[in-house]
Amino acid sequence: MEERTNGILYSGRNQKTSQTKCCSQKLKIFIGALAFCYFSKTLTGSYSKSTITQIERRFEIPSSTVGIIDGSFEMGNMLVITLVSYVGAKFHRPKIIGAGVLLMGMGTLLMASPHLIMGRYRYGTAATHTNDAGNFTVISTCSSDSQETLQQPFSGCQQEEAGRSPLWMIVLLGNTMRGIGEASIVPLGMSFIDDYARPENSAFYIGCLNTLAVIGPIFGFLLGSLCANLYVDIGLMNQESVTITPQDSRWVGAWWLGFVVAGLLNIPAVFPFWFLPRALPENSQTSELDHPSEQHKTTPSLTEIVKDLPPSFKRLLTNKIYILYLAYSTVAFNTFAITITYTPKYLEQQFGQSASKTNFLIGVTSLPAVALGIFLSGLMMKRFKWGLLTSARVNLFAGVAMIFLTVPFFALSCESLDVAGVTVPYQGSTEDQDIISDVLPSCNADCGCSDFQWDPVCGENGVTYISPCHAGCNSTQGAGRNMTFHDCSCIQSWGLSVGNSSAVLGQCSRDPNCNRTFYIYLGLQSLAFFVYSLGTVPFLTMSLRIVDPELKSLSVGMLLLAIRVLGGIPAPIYFGHLIDSTCLKWALKKSCERGACRLYDIETFRFLFQGLTFGLRVLAYSLLWITTLAIKRRSAE
Repeated sequence: MEERTNGILYSGRNQKTSQTKCCSQKLKIFIGALAFCYFSKTLTGSYSKSTITQIERRFEIPSSTVGIIDGSFEMGNMLVITLVSYVGAKFHRPKIIGAGVLLMGMGTLLMASPHLIMGRYRYGTAATHTNDAGNFTVISTCSSDSQETLQQPFSGCQQEEAGRSPLWMIVLLGNTMRGIGEASIVPLGMSFIDDYARPENSAFYIGCLNTLAVIGPIFGFLLGSLCANLYVDIGLMNQESVTITPQDSRWVGAWWLGFVVAGLLNIPAVFPFWFLPRALPENSQTSELDHPSEQHKTTPSLTEIVKDLPPSFKRLLTNKIYILYLAYSTVAFNTFAITITYTPKYLEQQFGQSASKTNFLIGVTSLPAVALGIFLSGLMMKRFKWGLLTSARVNLFAGVAMIFLTVPFFALSCESLDVAGVTVPYQGSTEDQDIISDVLPSCNADCGCSDFQWDPVCGENGVTYISPCHAGCNSTQGAGRNMTFHDCSCIQSWGLSVGNSSAVLGQCSRDPNCNRTFYIYLGLQSLAFFVYSLGTVPFLTMSLRIVDPELKSLSVGMLLLAIRVLGGIPAPIYFGHLIDSTCLKWALKKSCERGACRLYDIETFRFLFQGLTFGLRVLAYSLLWITTLAIKRRSAE
């Protein structure tokens, strides 16, 4: 009898050990699948950010419109995030995540589709190729033969207006689909891990996931760098006939190619989730109090869900600490949205860098620092088992340290580009002159230059001119990118001899010291991002620990909804309008409407970008300080 009892106990222990091992293996499969999902979704998101400039130029739209396209991801996410977070947590979470990833991949592929139905990209240039063999015709020098051509764009205004087609709306629709698909990944994935992992391992796993979520953007920006260096119509035309370079403000890279790659990458992430169970077996190492898995084993009726929803919202929204946490998160996310969306554009304009080089250097400097910071924060939470109060303090320390590290950014920039009639007057005096009246001074008044043109040339006097016509050039030599312009009357007006009054295609180069300033900025930015990232995992775990266990999914969902509605959607739009206000020279479409900006007032741009983000950070961490005090008071009770 005693032997039989011992056998039953031994068999029970073996069954329990086997069940625990099975739970651990399936949890690891879930975490592995979710990690790949995090990687693919953040790669897509970062690539989308890296193409902001390319999309702006290709569709000839201002920064404010690009901000709407960027914010459409948050709009789609906002539509379903609360419903998915609360209702989805009561159903088969892995399958819901898999369906979301599939929708995200389809939306990404849709974003690339306008390239297939748009014509070839056309940019105004002094050397317009007439065929794919690379033959050129000069149309915008200061000569009588070109004046008739130069006046033609204005006559086609209304005809072009009638044929307009806002294809950028397709990109917006695809980005909205991405947002809807992504809504299930974070709240359901985090709550699933927190339900079935040990408390100290839960923070570590979340830290690892967020580390991979930063490795994704590294590859996203590297992909953006590669695609930005390829001409938009690659494979459709002779590349030698392209007269502009990636440094030119008219250059458009192969923005669509990265969306195809990213969309296809999302598809394999779907399959593992369809073969995972709805709930894992009980793990003896997790407590029922912190990890109540029973609620996920049975499907509640619709009546039960509807009946339980209002009391759950009431409990969440009457939690004063949670409300303070939401307020802090919303302000902080405004800063994050502005920084992640417009940093590539800011660096391009402030330091005269190409989109390809900017994306590459962001990918290999700032983002690895963020990944390291997030990984270390998760590791420290696992090692030291930080509680709620310590997590809040670490988050506060990291944010305040970043604020001090960003102060030098106000002074790091380069001199504005000297553009005749826009940033400097034609004759070289330093007095301010009206921009519009100064674009056509006496040296080119008889040339018939068009206001539609932006085809910059660099004169031997080191000044950039809007076009060869605006420089008063009368003759040319060479073809394509090697074309030079001679006998330029406006360059002669600077006191240069006739033999030194030539110009070459493209803007003049920035000061050689500008590159050094650029690298200093990148170094400080990487350090600031690293310090800030040390508070990432404590920030995320706070949303899980300041509410009751059964409200964890709803807590994360409400957090994501708030930061998107009040941060992710409006921030790119209102800051896009602020960027547009700094534009000095707009491109004009054939419809006579304003297109993309060709030249910015970089000093005003710098103070708007740095000043606004700095002020928002100060406000955000003031709110976090108040939240930390509230947590401390509750802990003392």
